[in-house]
Amino acid sequence: MVNSPSQTPAEAYAASQRRAQYPQLTRFAAESSFEFDDFQIRGCEALEDGHGVLVCAPTGAGKTVVGEFAVHLALAEGRKCFYTTPIKALSNQKYADLVGRYGADAVGLLTGDTSINGNAQVVVMTTEVLRNMLYAGSSTIGELAYVVMDEVHYLADRFRGAVWEEVILHLPEHVRVVGLSATVSNAEEFGEWLVEVRGDTTVVVDEHRPVPLWQHMLVGNRLLDLFAGQEEHAPGTELRINPSLLRRTEEIGGRFAPAGLRGPRGRRGAPSRMPRYRPPSRTDTVERLDSAGLLPAIVFIFSRAGCDAAVGQCVRSGLRLNGPEEVEKVRRIVAERTKDLPEGDLGVLGFWEWREALERGIAGHHAGLLPAFKETVEELFVQGLVKVVFATETLALGINMPARTVVLERLVKYNGEAHVDLTPGEYTQLTGRAGRRGIDVEGHAVVAWQPGIDPKQVGGLASTRTYPLRSSFRPGYNMAVNLVAQVGAEAARDLLEQSFAQFQADRSVVGLARRIERNKEALRGYTAAITGDFDDMLEYVELRAKISAREKALSRQNTSARRAGTAESLEKLRKGDVIAVPAGRRAGLAVVVDPGLDPIREPRPVVVTEDRWSGPLSVSDFPSPVEALGNIKLPKHIELRSPKTRRDIASSLRNAGISLPGRQKRRAGANEDGELAALRRALRAHPCHGLAEREANLRWVERYQRLSAETEQLERKVAATTHSLARAFDRILRLLGERGYLGPASKGDGEDRVTEHGKRLTRLYSESDLLAAECIRHDVWKGLAPAELAAVVSTLVFEARRDIAGEPRLPAGKVVDAWQATTRLWMELTEDERRHKLERTREPDAGFAWPIYRWARGESLEKVLTAAEANGQELSAGDFVRWARQVIDLLDQIRDVLGRADPVGAAASDAVKALRRGVVAAGGA
Repeated sequence: MVNSPSQTPAEAYAASQRRAQYPQLTRFAAESSFEFDDFQIRGCEALEDGHGVLVCAPTGAGKTVVGEFAVHLALAEGRKCFYTTPIKALSNQKYADLVGRYGADAVGLLTGDTSINGNAQVVVMTTEVLRNMLYAGSSTIGELAYVVMDEVHYLADRFRGAVWEEVILHLPEHVRVVGLSATVSNAEEFGEWLVEVRGDTTVVVDEHRPVPLWQHMLVGNRLLDLFAGQEEHAPGTELRINPSLLRRTEEIGGRFAPAGLRGPRGRRGAPSRMPRYRPPSRTDTVERLDSAGLLPAIVFIFSRAGCDAAVGQCVRSGLRLNGPEEVEKVRRIVAERTKDLPEGDLGVLGFWEWREALERGIAGHHAGLLPAFKETVEELFVQGLVKVVFATETLALGINMPARTVVLERLVKYNGEAHVDLTPGEYTQLTGRAGRRGIDVEGHAVVAWQPGIDPKQVGGLASTRTYPLRSSFRPGYNMAVNLVAQVGAEAARDLLEQSFAQFQADRSVVGLARRIERNKEALRGYTAAITGDFDDMLEYVELRAKISAREKALSRQNTSARRAGTAESLEKLRKGDVIAVPAGRRAGLAVVVDPGLDPIREPRPVVVTEDRWSGPLSVSDFPSPVEALGNIKLPKHIELRSPKTRRDIASSLRNAGISLPGRQKRRAGANEDGELAALRRALRAHPCHGLAEREANLRWVERYQRLSAETEQLERKVAATTHSLARAFDRILRLLGERGYLGPASKGDGEDRVTEHGKRLTRLYSESDLLAAECIRHDVWKGLAPAELAAVVSTLVFEARRDIAGEPRLPAGKVVDAWQATTRLWMELTEDERRHKLERTREPDAGFAWPIYRWARGESLEKVLTAAEANGQELSAGDFVRWARQVIDLLDQIRDVLGRADPVGAAASDAVKALRRGVVAAGGA
């Protein structure tokens, strides 16, 4: 917003006028250390003009400037601003940024397990926390002026996306929403929906990367450009794959077996003549990047074990990327970040090995890491003290960890169900980390080549810009009771109709509706083209269709009967019987040398023909049952592999004096069917049968029927799409009504009311919310001690990463009974869901019950993880902490719903205290 030295007087005057028009933006920009880009200015100006804003820009472009300007405006106006993020780690990061800028008194933090200064003017929180505040009717909502929704494209997330739409739909009209999104190809559509549900919203789209991204492939130890002439490439023209890269990959690819063949043997166990390709070691890759000046780098490996193995390989190789001064800084930061970890747990956490890797400038980053470890890695990387991070794709989700280079080891990842190719959107999100604004002149994306990877495929991923935002919104049980409690069922239906999901569904219907209208117009034209009575012609066509269907049915019956009769006749053949093979290459006389009877399959008699061929025949070789024409004497033991034996048998057959029978007359078959005869008589008697233009008219009628069937199918599709969310909502209401969570209103106005059980459900926010409410309602958790309750409650939140052989171990006694009762309720619930055509509640998983039970009883982390491993469970320290905190979250909800006066509520409260210790209570999200 400052004057540029190159500005003309006219431009300087216009800039001055603009600053005067936007005084708050001028003050905000003056505090910034860099000049704002055009898209940032446009977004901020729209906010100061009083509009909501949707900003779509690439990763690292600086979208958060607009969100931080909303914070600035709220503080300047003396009003509140909520800054929401999708994950706790991002909330913690943004909280630290805002505290550094505005001070601890002005900023608060609310996540699932952290509450700091919650009444501050600016509060950073996870999106779920804001959703829960809206449903609870929090008094602070009335003072709210701005809500920043960082990473708003999360609404496409299959599991959590609905929360973003719930917040957008429920926020009061006076609140201005600032949506910050990655680049999506339907930003305008999303913006139009925001205008519809939130009022005036300005859409700001910027696809320009502030730091140019260069694409490369690592082929062996050579780093080659993916595109030719990228520096001279004109916008809007297609990039050309580097010919040198194509030649190099073709040359090497021809010398090695394709990736995926294991060991020295190829398919079907045959020896493979080509050796397996051995890619450069991870140490070699890092050293190659270092020599090219491309560190710091993030190397994406789509496997936790792969990330840990990569760190281990680099450490064992002696790789060092940090000097003595950097090592000292690393030690200080590690000591500060991990000071709350119990000393006795450091060994089982792998702390010393982890610290040694960090001192060398090497780290891993994945969901299985302890939260404190992950945050330490993030801080060290941002400060340039970690030079290479081996990470899973979870690192790409919002955390501010830009690098100079991003490396992709593979273009395939496991999505929880199968190994699938990366999409262009995923590729762009991962490589978007490359290039640090204000530090790097350019960023670099590197794909490691291996046989089977086509540079053209990589070029397609790198150049595709089509990744639309698709809503994942659908009503659930907690949402349904909260909506009914707040606005009533009728208004709730209207609210669901306003969702982005329904907005997109309705838009898809527009095209279908146009097709239906065009089809109907064509149908009217077909009707007009027919001479004579249209209904008569339609009736005539239907008669012909019935005749055709009957003929086909009789043909199938005759074929089946013929096959059965033929098989029966083959079973009667004996050795020496002479038969006639009616057609085919073996046509003529044949003698049976083996009846080929089988107790299970159809008979396959072995024969010798007149021309000395020998082999089995089947039912398919005979159009009708077979009769023996005679019999000749054959030796007791026949060696058919002997040419002499076959010659002698063929000679005996020719000299037997048996002739081929004459052609059999075709049986009447279908003509004898009474129903078919009646239909044919009706057809001949029909008034249209003798029309001169009958065949021309029939062609029009047939076209009419085909198009009519297509139109009916389209109409069914439209009916299923229109009001689909409201219909799903009604099915949920019926199930909740049957189970006592909703009841008829006392005033008799036809609206449902929320019962006492339903009020409990409004405060249970879990994937298995209704099952948790059912367990409370039926007292299946009553009488459990705190550790026992934690074990059973864990079954509603835990989900194993992969199937484990055998039944998971459970603590003996009451836990087993409560678990079995919980499972019975789940089975009853899923049966009701099936009946109401609703998505099934996930089956409770007892895989975490034993570890959390032992932790709640005060055992050490080492004992808990060792016991889990002995039971065949893959449970890292990071996984344990993450699942333990989710169990605590649900126990907290149960305590709040029931209160400490209730035995289960008291047990839940005590369980939370028992669980919140050691690494579980240590800092980190």
